[in-house]
Amino acid sequence: MTSSLPIETDRLTLRRYQETDYDDLLTLQSSPEVTRFLLYDPKTPEQVRESLAGRLADVALDTDGQALTVAVILRETGQHVGEVTLFAHNVEHRTGELGFVFHPGFHGRGYAAEAAVELLRLGFEELGWHRIIGRLDYRNTGSAKLLERLGMRLEAHFVRNEFLKGEWTDELVYAVLADEWKIRS
Repeated sequence: MTSSLPIETDRLTLRRYQETDYDDLLTLQSSPEVTRFLLYDPKTPEQVRESLAGRLADVALDTDGQALTVAVILRETGQHVGEVTLFAHNVEHRTGELGFVFHPGFHGRGYAAEAAVELLRLGFEELGWHRIIGRLDYRNTGSAKLLERLGMRLEAHFVRNEFLKGEWTDELVYAVLADEWKIRS
């Protein structure tokens, strides 16, 4: 996937992570506010080093379970504002998942949508995927609204299906198909 990167948008650069991104990733992944709705608790510095190592590896997204996570950088300032991820769920069935995590100070500015559109485009147009989903904690209304703005539809509401951070939580699943994406874009 390295050949597809970096991706430039009007305001952002989506690029591979670099060793120098450690401090930004630490700020992101160690924040209780950021990790509130994620599957992991705030990470320690050592856990973030492991996380960064995974982000540095080149992946082809041709095997189930692989993930490509790219840093989202403000073009104007060079500041790290978050990250977006494509996960390969089932290569045989050409399905994947979109994920995104942004620094709270950059919420509400459209950066997540601008970056996510590019990863959806990559999944559908370059990888030839048939279907991409987005999964989230039902309380994460901001992310749900973003998935809807991206043209994804709510397909499932799983009631108390995951025990996370000491409590049962509901999960929402949104999805968009390649032909729906083509009509939208």
